[in-house]
Amino acid sequence: MPDGLARLARRLRGLLREWISAEIAPGRLMPWVPVALGIGILFYFEVGGEPAASATIAAAIGCILLAFAARRRPFGFAAATALASVAVGFSIATLHTLLLDHPVLQNVIWSTPLSGVVELREERERSDRIVVRVESFAAPHATSVPERIRVAVRKGSAPPIGSIVELKAHLSPPLSPVRPGGYDFARDMYFQRIGASGYALGAIKALPPRASESGYRLRYAMIIENLRGSIDKRIRSVISGDDGSIASALITGKRDAISAPVNEAMYASSLAHVLSISGYHMAVVAGIVFFVFRAIFAFIPTLTDGHPIKKWAAFSALVAATFYLLLSGAEVATQRSFIMVAIVLIGVILNRPTLTFRTLAVAALAVMVLSPQAVVHPSFQMSFAATLALVAMYQNGPLWGAGDRDDSIGVRVALWGVREVIGLVAASLVAGLATTPYAAYHFHRLAPYGVLANLLAMPIVSAVVMPMGILGVATMPFGFDAVFWKIMAEGIEWMNGVALWVTSLPGAIGRMHAFGTGPLLLGTAGLLIVCMLRTPLRWSGTIIILAATCWALLTPMPDVLIAPDGSTVAFRGSDGRLTLLHGDRDDFVLKEWLAADADPRKPDDPALRKNVSCDAIGCVGRFADGRIVAMPFSAEALAEDCTRASIIISQREAASSACRAVVIDRRVWRETGALSLRWTGERFALIPALDPSIERPWTRRLSGSQSKESPLFARAVPADANPHASDLRNDD
Repeated sequence: MPDGLARLARRLRGLLREWISAEIAPGRLMPWVPVALGIGILFYFEVGGEPAASATIAAAIGCILLAFAARRRPFGFAAATALASVAVGFSIATLHTLLLDHPVLQNVIWSTPLSGVVELREERERSDRIVVRVESFAAPHATSVPERIRVAVRKGSAPPIGSIVELKAHLSPPLSPVRPGGYDFARDMYFQRIGASGYALGAIKALPPRASESGYRLRYAMIIENLRGSIDKRIRSVISGDDGSIASALITGKRDAISAPVNEAMYASSLAHVLSISGYHMAVVAGIVFFVFRAIFAFIPTLTDGHPIKKWAAFSALVAATFYLLLSGAEVATQRSFIMVAIVLIGVILNRPTLTFRTLAVAALAVMVLSPQAVVHPSFQMSFAATLALVAMYQNGPLWGAGDRDDSIGVRVALWGVREVIGLVAASLVAGLATTPYAAYHFHRLAPYGVLANLLAMPIVSAVVMPMGILGVATMPFGFDAVFWKIMAEGIEWMNGVALWVTSLPGAIGRMHAFGTGPLLLGTAGLLIVCMLRTPLRWSGTIIILAATCWALLTPMPDVLIAPDGSTVAFRGSDGRLTLLHGDRDDFVLKEWLAADADPRKPDDPALRKNVSCDAIGCVGRFADGRIVAMPFSAEALAEDCTRASIIISQREAASSACRAVVIDRRVWRETGALSLRWTGERFALIPALDPSIERPWTRRLSGSQSKESPLFARAVPADANPHASDLRNDD
């Protein structure tokens, strides 16, 4: 090697060693602890079976002792601390699931009488929904009896929290993902301690209350719900329509009554975060209360001398934030926001720095310890990604110089306005970019005009909507609140107008087809490196983010999609878009498939059924290369399709073993849930939503499914399959 290149290589190695040493210096590792803890939690959700709690605890203790032994070795301590954090996260998730263990319904119950206590009620646009803690359950064919169920009821018929009710209901097991890689509704419901869902049949009968149902938790829930209901009713009596629904959502957290067009416009314009009480709302409420109380204290001369009015104001803001947490329903996202704001306010009280990576790390640790399942939830990912990016921008300094060359009042005012606009634009851009990967992964949405919408709407929300809402709640006991609700409505009207206008712009509704967790995890790693490193090593994160973007864009799309119950089937037609082979009026499944395919069509679009032939005995369609996909409804149609089709999807158990086509029958999708098939050029790769070899507390198998020891795809790979249908394999 030439001397010049050798010197350059030595110089680069020296710089790299110097940068790494700086990144693992004392005090620099703490913000990475929650990252490692989150990795451990993610490992828990990906394992093939439920871990033994004793083994996970022993492993965590062993890793902690290893980190303690390596405390004098910088590189060794960093590695051991990361390993210990991963082990602790894995153990926490295991223990949390063990403590939550509850029965999950395994089979459909068409009609069963039941009774129980209403623990939660939700008002929705077209119907209401209640969660009932079951006391009696008269279903002799049920393989398990759930402790809590969620039931849809007629609009306006939901009984209040604490009511003891008796009803008949159609119940189903929690819904598994409607496509491979899709959102796991069953897992989400499991961690809400809900074991079944369905809808009420007929009227709901209220039973007389019992003294045994007067526990403190239920009494607390009843008090909070009555308070929320009173405020919601008062707001809607002053503000009608969607404006009233949004005003109530901002104050009480009841956001299910917002109409679909407005909700869609909010998502398309990137203003949907306003509807969900999160860090922004908590910060605004705490900030307004803090500055109001500090100003009040400052006007009292006897308090300004020798008294910590700043700390008193911070304590007042903490009390207000706590009340807002309880009033809004204390959902997981709101709890996370409260923890973050509370840490900042406690830092003010204790004279500690507030907005730092350490603050964010402590908030993330608190959330993951209390609710480890939040790590896989989109609200956790998006809120912490946005906050991380904003903290990184804040710590890197303002985008303008610190000094003013002209001290005149006019120049100061002008400069202040420029700074505020620049700060708002920068914050919207940074937060929007940070949350884009997660919005694309979970919701398959992009918001090209998100910065514009936030720039136009958020100043009004911050300066008018939220302050008027706080004043409305504060003056409601005295009857002076109506004027504040009306002013709040004007601000909401402006926000809605911005959302609808932005949605009408060309290309306003951005769509992204579904991609796997690999690109998302890689993009997250790049975001962490860019935001959390201090040395020039952080710019390597941009390369990682670009690689993740390319990976996501190059993700192949499925050629066949099959619903969890086999009733809805779609395939990729000659135009390259999904074509509905058969649908059982399940618009929800089809809507999810279209969104994941970045397809703007609606489930009722006639083009979805183009080039599909159906009659009384089955449906037939063709791929772009002429291969046939069939869905027979009778044994005769199955026998006929076996001679000409490449793929056959049957809702029954296919009896023929000599079929030349790939057969996906009831015995297959009972094991796998939803399925997708992708043509690789030589064979079909089958991707199941539920891996049959994995058993978790929230997964379900329909009654009558095959055992784990049986060959899962024996029915799907006939021995004499034709060339188009050969070599079906499990590829997830």
